[in-house]
Amino acid sequence: MTSFVSIDLEKILNSILEWISTSGVRLVIGLIGLFILFKIINAIARSVKRRLEKKNADKTISVVTYHIIRKGLKIVVFVLFLGFIGIDTAAIGSVIGAAGIAVGLAIQGSLSNLAGGIVIILMRPFRIGDYIIAQGVEGTVEDIRIFHTILVTFDKKVIYLPNGVLANDKITNATQKDIRRVDNLFRISYHSDMNKAQQILLKLAAEQQLVLKDPATTVEVSYTDTGLELSFRAFTKTENYWDVYNYFNKAVKEAFDKENIAFSYNTLSVNLENESK
Repeated sequence: MTSFVSIDLEKILNSILEWISTSGVRLVIGLIGLFILFKIINAIARSVKRRLEKKNADKTISVVTYHIIRKGLKIVVFVLFLGFIGIDTAAIGSVIGAAGIAVGLAIQGSLSNLAGGIVIILMRPFRIGDYIIAQGVEGTVEDIRIFHTILVTFDKKVIYLPNGVLANDKITNATQKDIRRVDNLFRISYHSDMNKAQQILLKLAAEQQLVLKDPATTVEVSYTDTGLELSFRAFTKTENYWDVYNYFNKAVKEAFDKENIAFSYNTLSVNLENESK
């Protein structure tokens, strides 16, 4: 019994030593090479990204190129690593090919997102830094990736939009143009002076330096059940949009109060009748 155990342990030890002297050395060398090559790939990707940025290339192209180089080259190097340590990569490819149909059916959504990502990158309906409205949400584009687009809202929430549905639906790009129209709607009562209210709005627009002279500011009047609606439209540079929008909301209230122009509001009349017995 003792000799049997001794022989088994000796065989195991010999097998370990043999593996270390052959495959083990390859594995260690391969891992070291893999680590070094991954570092080199990261450096190459960062270098390409910096060069594109120095040439004032579009930020979207720079980021996407960086991700493709960084991840694509690593996949190639990893496949070479598997072949170096003795794993039959052709067999792995055959297995992947055989399972391709099943995997494709299982990840139809992901493939759709991949195709959508390619369409967005090529067609460029928006870029990194643009403010877009899509799929019932809105925010600033922080990153465009292969499978999804990342938006950041005003309250700093991060939204991941699948590229598949994003590429096949309506997208509103609010910051693609250099100028943007500011729309404010003010409702005043029928007893207020309509002409004076219009003059106040136009005067405030003329005094606000962030408002552009061309296109001209307009004030249109319409009638509602509760009063007059003044549709105030002024143009400003895109980066000044929210400053101008918020300015008029505050300035108009103060100016109307000063000139005794009353805002309209919904009212409800209730008639009570006494029923005699």
